[in-house]
This record gives sequence, C-alpha cells and structure tokens, in this order.
Amino acid sequence: MLDIQRIRQQKDEIKQAMLAKGEKETEIVDRVVEVDETWRNTVHQRDQLRNESNTRAKQIGELMSQGKKEEAQKVIRQTGEMKQEIKSLEERERELIRQRDELLMKIPNVAHSSVPVTKDESGNQTIHQWGEVDDAGGNGEGAFKPHWDLVSKNGWIDFERGAKVTSAGFPFYVGPVARLQRALIQFFTDKAVEKGYLEIMAPYFVNEDSARGTGQIPDKEDMMYVIPRDGYFAIPTAEVPVTNFHRDEILKPASLPAKYVCHTPCWRREAGSHGSEVRGLNRLHQFDKVELVKIVRPETSYEELESLRRDAEELLEALELPYRTLLMGTADMGFTQSKKYDLEVWSPGQKKWLEVSSCSNFEDYQARRMKIRCKNEDGKTETVHTLNGSGLALPRVLAAFLETHQQGDDALTIPPALQPWIGADRIEI
Repeated sequence: MLDIQRIRQQKDEIKQAMLAKGEKETEIVDRVVEVDETWRNTVHQRDQLRNESNTRAKQIGELMSQGKKEEAQKVIRQTGEMKQEIKSLEERERELIRQRDELLMKIPNVAHSSVPVTKDESGNQTIHQWGEVDDAGGNGEGAFKPHWDLVSKNGWIDFERGAKVTSAGFPFYVGPVARLQRALIQFFTDKAVEKGYLEIMAPYFVNEDSARGTGQIPDKEDMMYVIPRDGYFAIPTAEVPVTNFHRDEILKPASLPAKYVCHTPCWRREAGSHGSEVRGLNRLHQFDKVELVKIVRPETSYEELESLRRDAEELLEALELPYRTLLMGTADMGFTQSKKYDLEVWSPGQKKWLEVSSCSNFEDYQARRMKIRCKNEDGKTETVHTLNGSGLALPRVLAAFLETHQQGDDALTIPPALQPWIGADRIEI
C-alpha cells in the first residue's frame, strides 16, 4: 500500500494516478485523508489526557503527605476517570487505524513516470523483439501445427483424463512431454542459480496475511482457490510465499539485494475465459512456473528491474524461441505494480503471441503491507522495494516450444542449451 504521508502531501496526484489505471472511485483518497486526520486528532487528545493524568497522579502523594486525604481521594477519582477515557481513546485509535489500512488497501500503486498513460492494451509499447517470426512451416514439413494436434496422437498431454479426474484446465503430462516439462523446470532453475539467485522451496498454500501482503487480497481473491476449513489459499504464483518469506523483518544492508528462485505449481481460477484462448495449454487452472523474486534497496530497484527482465529474456533466447518485450501502459499493468514488462513468445502453430512472463517493480507497495524493512547507511530504517518475474511460466513456453521445434508429427529438435538437461538432441513424440 502507499505511504500515508505521500497521500497527505500528494492527494490530487494520487487521484490522477488512479484514473490512469482505470480506477474511477478516487473519492476513497479523500476518505483515507479524513480517517487519518481523525486518527491524528484522537492521538493528540489521548496524549494530552495522559500528560494531564500523569501530572495529577503526582499530586496524590503530596496531598496524602500533607494530610489532605479528601482532596487526594478526589484526585484519585479524577485520574481513574481519565484512565477510562484514555482507554476509550486508545480503542478508538485502533479502530481508526483498522479503517485507514482497509481503505489504503483499495488504492492502487502509482505508475512510474516512464510508464505510458494509456486507455487500453493497445497503448502497450514493444521495446524489444528477438528472433524470426515464422508461421509458414520453416521446419520443412509444411505448416506448423498447434501443440494440441502434436500431442494428441499419443496422448502425451491428456486433457480428457484430466477433466475426468478433476475438471477442465487440469491436464496430465505423459511420457516425453512430461520429461520435457521437467527438463525445462530444471533448466530455468539452474540458470537462475548460476546468476546468483538462491533456490528456495516454498509452501503451496498461504494464509490470508500472506495473500494480503503481496496484493492478491483485496484485488484478485476471485481468481484464487480457497480452502475455507483451514483459511488457506492455493498459491497463484510463488511470488506470494517467497516475498512473504521476509514479512515483519528488518534486513541487514549486506543481505541486499536478496534474490530468490522458486519452482511451484500454481492455481488460478481464470474465470471468464473462453474460445481459442483456453484451448490446449493456453490457459490452465493448474500449471508450473519458475518465479524470480528480488528484495532490494529503493535506490537500485529500477536497475534491478532491467536486470530481471534480461534474466527472463535470455532463457527464451537459449531455447531459440522468438519473443517480444512489451512495456505495459497504465491501463494494462495491474493494481500493485509501478512498472511492468510482459514477455510474449511467438506461437507459430497458433500464429499469435503468448504471454510467458511478467517482470514487475512494486517499489515499496508490497513491502509496506508486509513490513519488510532494512537499515540504510545512516542507520535509519526504510521500507525495501520488491520485484518479481516469471522465469518462466511453463504452459505457454511448452506450447511454443512444441510448435517451434516440431519435426513433422513424430519428433522435436532440442536446442543445444537444453540438451544437457534432456540428454539428447531430439525426442520422439
């Protein structure tokens, strides 16, 4: 969430930033300021009353020593009444803080000045493109086939049995494609470790505080699978448990930047999807992803964002998959991000771009919710910045890989970079 001090000082700017992200209910900013003002007045009243109570309490001993018992008893009654009033004010303070924080949770992050102000996704900017886009059958075997046709012959991805066992969006991976998926996960993870990321294995379920900390609540709870009996949420991304790893901690300067890589399955309801968008591996309810998370000093966070983006891009280059990098405009960047890049891989079988990674800087928005702080050079405590990016998301990478490297109906070529993880230069499908 945003710093309340920033909202006090930049109320109009915050409203404009909300409008840029498509959030129309800007009056919530006024309500936050009003509740905050009431809270500050309440704190002032409580402090004044506490000082007065302390002053009168000192008089009791003096009056008793002077034999003025009746006057002393009168002061005792007055201080007792004051203590009750102080208690009431303290309860009021806590309630106002609760109200203020609840309102703050509903105000989106402010986009960085370098982010284009847009009305819809058409305003996103392509800032980089790599590889040759080929949808005409450059493998010499005719037109590229969509991945669902390639794997259906031998049942290497079984959507029907997955629907029988669970429901649509929960496929089985079988044989060579299961092996390929496992190899990609290991490849992505090992490459991140080589670049200094610390590998971490995280829980697959989180509590409400964790979901709130990264911004899934109250913005995206309708997309999450919930276990009501235990109050847990199935993770939509490893970002949630890994970023919460340092919740309520003050980090030492030498520990930053903290860089983590984590592979997990992910669960998303993906409500409202339909047609070709959900066919095959395009949009699943359960999928695997390797996540990259950074916790950094505020002054380095945008440099770290560019580095994070390159870490994800280089994986696609190693897999010889053409891709493009988009700088997302305000209307298409999300509630919690200050700046976001999307990486889209070319799907030659479907003849369209598929998103496989989002690399985002949240500045101090998540860290303020989670109370993750660090000491600066002056010894003062400051809120850190958090970043994350998919490195990479498997379903669509796997789809593009199957389509790009197909050799007829029966085999896939394996790029040299991945061959050590497969142990072959081709696999039969």
